[in-house]
Amino acid sequence: MTFRRILILAGILLILFLGMYTWNQRTRTLDELATDTGLELTGAVLAPLRAMQDSLRELWRRYFDLVNMREESERLKARLGELETRLEIYGELLAELERLRKLIDLPEDPVWKPLGARVLAGRMGPNAVLASIVINRGYMTGGRPNTPLVTNEGLVGRILRASAHTANVLLLTDPGSRVAVITQSSRAFGILTGKGPDKPLEVNFVRRDANIKQGDILITAGLDRKFPKGIPAARVKSVAPSDYTQFLAIEAEPLVASRYLEEVILLEPTGIARLSEEPDDSPAEFVGPLVPQKTMAP
Repeated sequence: MTFRRILILAGILLILFLGMYTWNQRTRTLDELATDTGLELTGAVLAPLRAMQDSLRELWRRYFDLVNMREESERLKARLGELETRLEIYGELLAELERLRKLIDLPEDPVWKPLGARVLAGRMGPNAVLASIVINRGYMTGGRPNTPLVTNEGLVGRILRASAHTANVLLLTDPGSRVAVITQSSRAFGILTGKGPDKPLEVNFVRRDANIKQGDILITAGLDRKFPKGIPAARVKSVAPSDYTQFLAIEAEPLVASRYLEEVILLEPTGIARLSEEPDDSPAEFVGPLVPQKTMAP
């Protein structure tokens, strides 16, 4: 009985299959349904894969863009460093140009020939006890012993010893420095003496009745012909009667900050004699580091 049902069911199914097959051959409905269903399933599978592929491609492109941006950033950083270095160099050149412009602004004096020099080092001598600097001029290039040095601010010192192309300059602050000076206003005479690095200068042999006050400018007297007359050298810091002598006790400070020097001017004697000079007892108005002495008509 069961076998017969199976045969009957199989026959029915066969008839249905043949009927559907015949119907599909005429209408192609099942083929189109299968095709549409397959396409839909294919689209459903391929769309996420395509989206993933696009995402991976975009991620890969961004990765290369990031690598390129990093390389470009490194190039820009290197370029920025190069430009900053150039800017520092140009800034230093500009500062040097400004200093040199001030130096060449010195008044002309036919008795002395100005020569530019660079400072190479400072504080020379045994155990660096000398208040001195080393410059790049020696006796073959105008840097002879006792040649005075100035800047646009005033007197620096004099050459102590020289080799062929370098020289050692004794600064005003060294205890071995002695410069004859007068006050710019009252023309009181004195000897400007160094007391050592980072110590005030001392003005000796100034009479008690001299009219000197704090802030007065001391200029070179030019009596020994080693320094041109009229170069500002120091500023008076304090004035008091001496407890031990008949002179005033005067302290002063140099006008030139020697520790910051980079360029200086040497004043080389030309051998030309000045025809006439300004009397020592007549005050002269300060017009520059080196006051030119004009020839006066008789």
